Order: sequence, then structure tokens, then C-alpha cells
Amino acid sequence: MADQSFDLIVLGGGPGGYVSAIRAAQLGMKTALVEREHLGGICLNWGCIPTKALLRSSEINHLLHNLKDYGFAADNIRFDLAAIVKRSRGVAKQLSSGVAHLLKKNKVTVFDGSGKLAGPHTLAVEKDGKPVATLKAPHIILATGARARQIPGMEADEKLIWSYKGAMVPTAMPKSLLVIGSGAIGIEFASFYRGLGAEVTVVEMMERVLPVEDEEISAAARKAFEKQGMKIITSATVKGAKKGADSVTVTVEAVGKTQDITVDRVISAVGIVGNVEGLGLEGTKVKVDRTHVVIDEWCRTGEPGVYAIGDLAGPPWLAHKASHEGVVCVEKIAGVKDVHPIDWSNIPGCTYCRPQVASVGLTEAKAKAAGYTVKVGHFPFIGNGKAIAMGEPEGMVKTVFDAKTGAMLGAHMIGAEVTEMIQGYVIARTLETTEAELMHTVFPHPTISESMHEAVLDAYGRVIHF
Repeated sequence: MADQSFDLIVLGGGPGGYVSAIRAAQLGMKTALVEREHLGGICLNWGCIPTKALLRSSEINHLLHNLKDYGFAADNIRFDLAAIVKRSRGVAKQLSSGVAHLLKKNKVTVFDGSGKLAGPHTLAVEKDGKPVATLKAPHIILATGARARQIPGMEADEKLIWSYKGAMVPTAMPKSLLVIGSGAIGIEFASFYRGLGAEVTVVEMMERVLPVEDEEISAAARKAFEKQGMKIITSATVKGAKKGADSVTVTVEAVGKTQDITVDRVISAVGIVGNVEGLGLEGTKVKVDRTHVVIDEWCRTGEPGVYAIGDLAGPPWLAHKASHEGVVCVEKIAGVKDVHPIDWSNIPGCTYCRPQVASVGLTEAKAKAAGYTVKVGHFPFIGNGKAIAMGEPEGMVKTVFDAKTGAMLGAHMIGAEVTEMIQGYVIARTLETTEAELMHTVFPHPTISESMHEAVLDAYGRVIHF
């Protein structure tokens, strides 16, 4: 067993951990990274990346079945589920290998195993119950991520009841599916399977789908999903599930009525739980709140020299948030002069369903609740030439401004390619841009992004094309 000293130790090789390690190495720090399973973490191996590969296949299937809209014809259209899954896994493997290369290129020492705090500035690493190394560093970043929350009595067995992992590698196409939870994970899987022809029912505890999004966006999303044939049940509670030989009967209560829904498979997507167990937090000043480590704006915990980032440190549970936290944390440790603390309100959220959903900042309701007097703008895709030419006229952009200062408080979108477009508003908020600069900005034509310009103009009574 090796004893080794470093300037920084990172526990966890996900998008928060590996980015932290690389940035630290760039700043001249001797860095170690400890990972027990897959470099790239859940995001790269079992989340963001492989799901986008699956969704791409589902989108292509949708286009193939609507070729006549574009002047084409094709017969006997079919798909190979095993090939779709294989492609998705191949994409994940390619990128995981890329992370390993980047860590090696930046001279980060990688330890294969699980890590645990073992005293001040000390991390013990073991593999399969056997000691691997005792590492020491003045700074230790915890980036152990999170796992799927289980519903008591409906724990995922990955056969009839799937978590995201089982849903990502189906061995056969279910004819019917019930998704519990309509957040980003649940809705993306609902879109994937519906796009391949499965009968999909979505059950949501809150009163609307995609409940963290602006109410108008949620309403538009529900309308689009139901138009595609999804069944949506909101304000609902799952009371239990009975497994059959190759089906599940789920009891759902909504609006005072109870019904039994029998489907081939169930996907449980009801949130996540931070991986705080086994980290050696006992006896430290690290505070845990509802399975997540409490941090300040520099990602510091209550224990000197111990930091936490990413899903472990709480919402929003997004890979890009984890990476940004890692960079800020490391740069603060290294004494970089122009480092800024985290502003979680400027972190965009993206859901890659069909149609896509993206947002940043406050919803209209939250802005009003915070005491702002607001100016709100809308622009529908039906007024955008590029969207119509692409055959994607369903969608809209919504903007929320502070009526007193012109500050952009929030932006919300639904429609084709909005996950790519949202970054324009993120930059605007980061630069503290007002409506004046956005109005003066020239947007290229023809692009869907022109809808962003028009939505700003609309907030101030100057919309042109609608």
C-alpha cells in the first residue's frame, strides 16, 4: 500500500471531479483523482451522453415516419433496438476513454478504488475491501455524485421496474410503459420510448409536468406530449405496484380517484439521493442536509480543507453546474485573482425531450413572488421562417425582465434546438445585459434564434413579426 502526498485530492471522476482535477493540474497543483467505477461518472456513462444518443435515434424514427411532409417516401420502416442501445453504449465508452486520456495528458494521478476521509487532510483508498493507498493533501474535493431515489415498495429491479440504468439498456421494446416523475429524466425517457412507438403514461405528483419550468412552458409541453399520444396524469400519487410474470400493475390515485394501470415496464424517475455514505464524514464538521453536503459560494464545507461539488452538493443536479463548481473551487484554492463565486441563478437547464425545453433564471411566477414588477415577452415559432422551413413550427420563447432596470430576470423556451439557443441568454445574464443591448443586437436570418430577439422586443411592445 502506497502513502502519497498531493496538493489536491478529488474523490469522484464525474464531470465535476475530472474537470476539477484537470484545472488543478493546469494551475500547477500535484493532483490525485480517486474513482471507483467509471471515469466520466454517471453523466458520461449512464446519463447525459448515452441518453442523448438514444433520443437521437428516437428523433430519427419520428422523422422517418413523417417523410411525406418533406417530399420523401419509404416503405417497411423499422428499427433494431439492440443496435440503438449498442450505439448509445459505444458513444459513452468513447467519451470515457477520452476522459482517461485527458487526465493522463494533464499528469493527474488516478487511483482505482473507493475513498474515505481518514483524519485531517487524509483520504484512505481501498478496492474490494483491500487497502490501496493513503493519500494526503491540504485540500480534498468530494465529488461523489448521487444515485436514483427509490420509491419504498417499488424499488427498481431493472427487470420490470427500471431506474435510469435499466431504461437505458432495454433488451426488448416494451409495448406499454409507465413513467413515475416528469422531471428532465422522466420526460426524456418518456419521449424516447414514445418516439419508438410505445404507449407511454406519465404520472407526476405535482400539478404540472416539468414542474421546475415556467408554467406556460409546462402547459405547452403537456399539450405537445399529449398530441404525440402520451397519457399525462398530474397531482397523482403512486400507491403501490404488483408485479406479474412480464408486466406491472400500478395503483395511481389522482383527484380523489384510484385506478390500476397495467404496463409492460415502469420507469422510476423521482429524483436523486446524494452519495454521502461511507465518506468518513462522521466526526467532521461537514454538514449534510437531506442527503446533500452543505457548501458556501466557494464550495467549502464546514470542515477545513474539505470541499464538495456537483450532485453531492445539491441542486441544480446538472453536469455543467458540477464542472463549473469544480473550476471555481479549484481556482479559489489556487488563489486565482479574478475568480468569481458561484451564481446558481445563471445555470441553464435543458430537457432533451421532443419538443426540447430550456431555461435560465427566474420564472414569471418566481420573479413576481420575489417582488419584481415584470415585463414579459413571447414569440411563437409559427412566426419564425426557419422554424416553419424546418417543419418545426411548434414552440415559443418567453422572456421576463425587471420593469424598473431592464435586467433580464429569466428566459424560457420550448421547441426545436432551444437547448442550443439558451446559451445566448445565459451569456446575456452573465454580462448583466439589459433589454437595450439585446434589442440592439443583430440576430442572423433565417435562424430560429431570431425568436429570441423578437421575444425581447415583445416585452417592450416592439415585436415585428407577430
